[in-house]
Amino acid sequence: MATTMNNDLSGGKGATLVMPPGSLGRGSDDASRDARSNVEAPVEAIPASSPVAQNPVGTEPSAPKKKGRAKFVFLGLAGAALLGTTITFVLGRGKETTDDAFVEGHVASVQARVSGLVKRVAVKDNQAVKPGDILLELDDADYKVKLASAKADLHAAEAQLLVSEKQLGVVGKSVDSNLMVAKGGLAQAGAQDTSTRAMVDQARADVSAAESRKTLATGDLSRADKLFAQQAISKAEHDERKNSFDQAEAALAQARARLASAQANIGGSQGNYESARGRLVAAESGPAQLESAKAQVELSRARVDQAKAAVDQAELNLSYTQVKAEVAGVVSRRSVETGQLVSPDRPLLAIVALDDTWIVANYKEDQVREMHTGQTVKIKVDTYSGRELTGHVDSLSAGTGSRFSLLPPDNASGNFTKVVQRVPVLIRVDDKGDAILRPGLSAVVTVVTKEH
Repeated sequence: MATTMNNDLSGGKGATLVMPPGSLGRGSDDASRDARSNVEAPVEAIPASSPVAQNPVGTEPSAPKKKGRAKFVFLGLAGAALLGTTITFVLGRGKETTDDAFVEGHVASVQARVSGLVKRVAVKDNQAVKPGDILLELDDADYKVKLASAKADLHAAEAQLLVSEKQLGVVGKSVDSNLMVAKGGLAQAGAQDTSTRAMVDQARADVSAAESRKTLATGDLSRADKLFAQQAISKAEHDERKNSFDQAEAALAQARARLASAQANIGGSQGNYESARGRLVAAESGPAQLESAKAQVELSRARVDQAKAAVDQAELNLSYTQVKAEVAGVVSRRSVETGQLVSPDRPLLAIVALDDTWIVANYKEDQVREMHTGQTVKIKVDTYSGRELTGHVDSLSAGTGSRFSLLPPDNASGNFTKVVQRVPVLIRVDDKGDAILRPGLSAVVTVVTKEH
């Protein structure tokens, strides 16, 4: 079979050189000799439009070769796909991966404890703060005035308590003395029946004793009048002194009457005895007065405690004019400015604690079957591409994310379309290194459910 080849011999383009059949199958030397002989021989030019030139005989066997080559390529690609699938299956066995994972952390919302006008804002956006750092200050003039007023009320309550305690001591002594006097009068009235002489002597002694009591009561009443005019004692105490004076004066009159009666008729001693009993009954009401005075003391003490509580509250409100950081972190979402009127119901800024962050990975419900606490986790955060962190499973949510959403699904009504649910898995990073995990960053998480 002859083989054709295009050349530019004879100076004409499109000419075809016909080589002898079998020359390509011989050795290189034979092929060279045949080529030289053919070159030296006259070459018959075949026109380009000839069917032989358009479809050379030597090109017919290429079709089977192309089919064989395509078959080998297909088998190679199929083998590579099978090998890749096998490797992926072997390497991914015992691992669960999701890219629905995000960094979470504590975001503390800062609000004012009291209302007021902002006097100074001490922090800027994205500024790092420590616990106790002042974030902003409110105008404290009103709260200083309230604290001074509360302290004045406390001093007044303490003074009233002191007066009540003094009054209690006076009432206690007066009750004891009146009771003793009444008992003595009763004993004296009973002794008048012994004999006329004794009764007359006793009556004279009573007159002397009554005069002494009147003198004492007169002095007490005079002092009580001065103290009452100065408002140093209460009206009740003044009335008690006046009552004592009246009793002393009456006792003197009674003693004189008893003396006259004893001298006139010893039979009048019975009336004196009954009168002494009446005084004893009156004196026995003294304990009730004593209890009333004790109750007044307790009331004064309660008012002192109430005033102390008011002072403590005023001091707290004054301290609340300095809004301080409760946790360490970075200031974010600041919306307060100097001169702004703030109240406890309005958030002012937020503090993000970057030293305590974690990752929440939302796995499909068919991926958490073999997950449990403590399993190793490989983490790749998009911010630190190419870097792999390690952690462990801290806990799994008690329900799916949709169950705790604002509007949980109600599959009991209407048409039902099954949707694969996701279960939040909390993951703790064991060693962050110098990586700063900011809440909201995306991550790819792989949980090793089975160790190979």
